[in-house]
Order: sequence, then C-alpha cells, then structure tokens
Amino acid sequence: MSTNAPTTPAPGSDDQAPVQMDKKVVYLIFGSLVAAMFLSSLDQSVVGTALPTIVGDLNAVSHEGWIVTSYLVAIAIVMPVYGKVGDLFGRRWPFLIAIAIFLCGSLGSALSTSFAELVIFRSLQGLGAGGLMILSQAIIADITSARDRGKYMGPMGAIFGVAAVLGPL
Repeated sequence: MSTNAPTTPAPGSDDQAPVQMDKKVVYLIFGSLVAAMFLSSLDQSVVGTALPTIVGDLNAVSHEGWIVTSYLVAIAIVMPVYGKVGDLFGRRWPFLIAIAIFLCGSLGSALSTSFAELVIFRSLQGLGAGGLMILSQAIIADITSARDRGKYMGPMGAIFGVAAVLGPL
C-alpha cells in the first residue's frame, strides 16, 4: 500500500525550500554582517600605522612582524573550520561565538602590557575574525536567492577595499 502524499524534507536537508524573508529583515541582517566583516577586515590594516609606536613601547622592534602575522595566520587556519561547523550545526551560533572571540581578543590586545600578550591576543582576535569573514558570506548565501546574491556579495567584497584605505587613516 503506497501513497503519493508529499513529504516534508528533514531540517538541514538540501531539499528544504528556501525561507522567504521580508526585504527589511534581509537589509537588517546584511547591515549587521557588513559591520562585522568591516571590523575584521579593518583590523588587518589598522595596526600597520601604529606598529612602530606599539613595538617601540613594548621593546620588540625586531619582532614586529609577529603582530600582523599572528592575526592573519589565525584567520587562515580557522576559516575552513568555521565553514564546516556552520554547515553541520547552522551558522548562527558559530557566528555569535566568533563575535565573542573577536571581542575578547580585541579587549586583550588593547590591555596588553607585553609583546607576548599582544601576539597571543592578536591571534585570538584572528580566530574570531576568520569566523566573521566566512560566516558573513555564508549567511548572505543562506538568506538570499541565487539571483539576488550578487547584489549583496559585491558590497561585502568592497568592504575590504574600504577597510584597506580607512585602516591607516
């Protein structure tokens, strides 16, 4: 005995119909994601201007590259991890955790009194920033149709150029 009744796809399956969202909600989410992405990309270039003063105060002129490198290496390491975790468990909680990690790293960097502390907290900041970058793009892909996705991804990409200019300023 077989019935041809339609079935509801399991949550998280690829057969699930896309959720329709109001444009205002999409714009609100987009604005929040752009702000998070802007902070993480701005943090890559903002230190460059202050680096001579920072390493001078911390007596670490010969090791100044670690401040920038630790941040960028941490981002590169965690981006695929955040992407996979977001695919498996949803993107909301990993994104919120990335924000918390980024904020803790930022606070720790600001309060650092030694070079080692600064490098450690910049690394922590990078661990959060990697999640902000990759999950922002993934969330936009989740909430917009494939046809409209370019309208949202374009400005997100432009954020890197804006941050590269505004960071040193």
